[in-house]
Amino acid sequence: MSNQFRRQVLKRTALAVVLGACLTNGAVYAQSTTGSIYGSAPSEAGSTIVVQSDTGLSRTITIDANGRYNLGSLPVGAYTVTLKRGDQVVDTRKNVQLRVGSGTEVSFAGAAASGSTDATTLGAITVTAANAPKIDVSSTSSRSVITSQQLATLPLGRSAEAIALLAPGAVSGAGAFNNGSRSVVSFGGSGVTENAYYINGFNVSNPLSNLGGVSLPYGAIDQQETYTGGYSSRYGRSTGGVISQVGKRGTNEWHFGAQAVWEPKNLSSSVGDVWYPSNTLNSNPRYKYEDPDLPGTIYRSGKGDVQSRTVYSAYAGGPLIEDKLFIFVAGETDKTDGAVTSTATAATTQGRNHYEYSSPKFYGKIDWNINDNNILEYTRIENTDRRAGAYSNYDYDTRSDGGPSGLYADTYKIKDTYDIFKYTGYITDDLTVNATWGRSTQHNQQFNPLISSLPFIAGLNLQNPAITGGTPISNNQATNRSKADDPINKTRNLRLELNYRLGDHDLTAGVDNMYFNAYDEGVRTTGPGYQWIYGSAGDEVSPVRGTLGVGATGPGTDGYYAQQRIFTTTTSMAVEQKAYYLEDRWQVNDHWLLTLGIRNDKFTNFNSDHVPYVDSGDQWAPRLGASWDVFGDSSLKIFANLGRYYLALPNQVAIRGASASTYTDEYFAYTGIDANGEPTGLRPIGPGPVSSNGEYGQAPDPNAFAPTDLKSQYQDEFILGFEKTLGESWNSGAKVTYRKLQAAIDDVCDTGRIADKLEASGGNPDAVDIPGCVMFNPGKTNTYNLANVDGSGYTQVSMSQSDWGFTDKAKRSYVSVDLFLEHPFDEKWYGRVDYTWSHSYGNTEGQVKSDLGQADVSKTQDWDSAELMYYAGGNLANDRRHQIKAFGAYQINPEWMASATLRVMSGTPISCLGFYGGPNAEEVDYDPIGYGSSYHYCGLQPSSPGDAGRTPWIKNLDLGLTYRPAFADHKLAFGMQIFNVLNDRAVNRVDGVYEGDVPFNVSNTYRLGLQPYNYNPPRYVRLTASYDF
Repeated sequence: MSNQFRRQVLKRTALAVVLGACLTNGAVYAQSTTGSIYGSAPSEAGSTIVVQSDTGLSRTITIDANGRYNLGSLPVGAYTVTLKRGDQVVDTRKNVQLRVGSGTEVSFAGAAASGSTDATTLGAITVTAANAPKIDVSSTSSRSVITSQQLATLPLGRSAEAIALLAPGAVSGAGAFNNGSRSVVSFGGSGVTENAYYINGFNVSNPLSNLGGVSLPYGAIDQQETYTGGYSSRYGRSTGGVISQVGKRGTNEWHFGAQAVWEPKNLSSSVGDVWYPSNTLNSNPRYKYEDPDLPGTIYRSGKGDVQSRTVYSAYAGGPLIEDKLFIFVAGETDKTDGAVTSTATAATTQGRNHYEYSSPKFYGKIDWNINDNNILEYTRIENTDRRAGAYSNYDYDTRSDGGPSGLYADTYKIKDTYDIFKYTGYITDDLTVNATWGRSTQHNQQFNPLISSLPFIAGLNLQNPAITGGTPISNNQATNRSKADDPINKTRNLRLELNYRLGDHDLTAGVDNMYFNAYDEGVRTTGPGYQWIYGSAGDEVSPVRGTLGVGATGPGTDGYYAQQRIFTTTTSMAVEQKAYYLEDRWQVNDHWLLTLGIRNDKFTNFNSDHVPYVDSGDQWAPRLGASWDVFGDSSLKIFANLGRYYLALPNQVAIRGASASTYTDEYFAYTGIDANGEPTGLRPIGPGPVSSNGEYGQAPDPNAFAPTDLKSQYQDEFILGFEKTLGESWNSGAKVTYRKLQAAIDDVCDTGRIADKLEASGGNPDAVDIPGCVMFNPGKTNTYNLANVDGSGYTQVSMSQSDWGFTDKAKRSYVSVDLFLEHPFDEKWYGRVDYTWSHSYGNTEGQVKSDLGQADVSKTQDWDSAELMYYAGGNLANDRRHQIKAFGAYQINPEWMASATLRVMSGTPISCLGFYGGPNAEEVDYDPIGYGSSYHYCGLQPSSPGDAGRTPWIKNLDLGLTYRPAFADHKLAFGMQIFNVLNDRAVNRVDGVYEGDVPFNVSNTYRLGLQPYNYNPPRYVRLTASYDF
């Protein structure tokens, strides 16, 4: 094939990789939808720069006296940049691809000599060695960008999170937080709720909990930028990272395309069997397994547990009116079906779940170039996740499916819709205004197709075998909790920004306001409003929950008991998040760029009566950045960033917090079990319904639930790094990141200490209403207003760290060293390798608790009492000490391209949570606050997170091959991708609860991956076919 034809192929496929995606570090703006073009040119009289997009948008700017120019707020796309002297064209650069949030340098130094012999032609772009820098010196932040060209080639999961995991320091979050096709990521040691998601500049994070967010149809993604640190003051509400997608838009040429994706189950490996571990027991002879017959036996069968997936997508885009009005639409259907087997002890009528996932998506965008100075954009997004399943019987003796059982898994359906409007006005060459307004609605449903009036039965393996004969007795109630009929979440966002260029200063001022409303969120117990949970105390004389007043089961029970649980949390709530900011990007000289910013965030949370319970007040966050172009030729950049970042409390905090909730257990001994699994012959062994947190359905006073001086979670961050070109073919770099949590928010439920403080100061604790749990800043002093029971007003009380009994404040630190080596595309191949050493340590993961899969945002069991936090300091749940990431592609010939991605990482820390082993442990039945096996004691010995070891290393190698036949003008493509080629099935999260319901009974599942999502997904194959015309 001729070299001329080869260049045309590269122009269509890999050129954007050369100009954009391979330069993955360094940018200016998170959540941006635009980029900028800057550079230098001869500053002769009458010299101007004209840029024109592929939609006909044209802008002209005069070159300043120093020979520089800068055009910002340009929609991403392909541009032609022209140097003119008067009406004469001096030189032109075509097909300049803008990267979102970045500055792209296009310089014309020595323009009259642009046709000299040192110039080379790549496609339609003239590039000289002097004006083709590989490093963006206009940035001080840390981010990665992946383009649509790479997405079409690299073997990646079809999600925003899978793309984000290519970024240094990003790790997968706990699978317990996944929601259908929506997974979670941890950036820089942060919790998985501390990220922000954006599409076309609008916040699309989960509006209720901030766990994950919405993403575009895969084929509609133009670029995805992933920020891992150093955001501008324009953006906040994140102490983790930012995932920002920019959707495609129509141009002056019509384009259509379609794709089919198939992941067949017969080309997939099964998830594999899981066996009960045989752990070495504590040397204390009192320790024994809950069930001594289970170690070494099968826990979960993986035989035949495979799934298949089919995706069909299509798009169309082009001009409705040439140079004026454009449209782009894309749709995607995504269906997955498979089966997963229940555990051996639960494999009765719910033996196997035959599930179906459906995730259809729609994206539409209209762009109106009113004229060269005014642009109006409209974006419509629809994103649905639906999960459903039907159970069959399963026989573990024969490892066979016994057919439908008549029971169904819960159906989950989340549907999000977004309408986003954006206006851009180029008032003058130096003044630009941007305004974005949008709204969203989310329907968040959970229900079961089989409506049963019977209670859910849990703990089947702990039913008294003398009654059941060893065969558990249950009923057709398949779920223990459900949501209200139609919970709804709504958001509104207004963002207004002015940008003014004054000499060497690029000045920005803006406001960024978000409003969240949630209706009928929370859950309730199914059936008659309660469920039964069977348990065993191990003997007839040991108290079941001594701290809560629940005694021994008594003679004739063999230690077996049943507890009746009632759980109801449904409520409504709202959040307001307002901010304004200022920023100055100061080009001090040709070598130095300083970014000086300040942001003020204010957060207000409201309960079901729309009464505020948290009002943060002003929160000032300075942001400072510097970039030093050492030699002035963009071959070596040294950069630094120092900033403070605040995180808001999401709406979910009001559930079981600022609004009424019921969470009670009542304990009984029993003499029989009826045909529906309910205990009979009940004899109370406790005082009646008990609640560890005092949740008896009472509405908490918002003035008492949160202190008057509650501080938002915030974090300080420092980054120092460099990037260096190595000859003409390689880039390299390194950076050091340090993050320190300065304040956290959680709930504390040992409120008897408030009574102690009042009594010690001469007050009467019986004269005030003390909540069961209150919000606080661990380690800081907070002041509460407690309602007087006689209605005469409030009594104020301040609680310090020592008043609560804590010995330490909330701590979280993260330090990392990132190294990278990169080979930009050279008409043959490109590649990048990153190595990250990092350490995340402290006593506070963030707003959730990954090692237990606890998603009660800012209300986890951590900090509920002082005893729970003894020895809590150590390696945090998302700490992976070593990570190696690599990706790249090789153009074998104009028709064939091979690609690969690699992720190798060390394991996560393992906890050992047992019964209390501190002072006077025996006097309080080893459980001083009634939380069971939740203390940082392992066999009554102190055990900090990570002391019990780490999970194994994980090694993921994914390979891809794409064929674009010449006979179809390379518009037809066939692909095959193999994921997890090595079929590494290492466990990534294990059960860290050491003991069962009572002390000295070791849990049979300790150090076991409880769910299939706790393991690395098995090997599977993806086949694709697409056509673009």
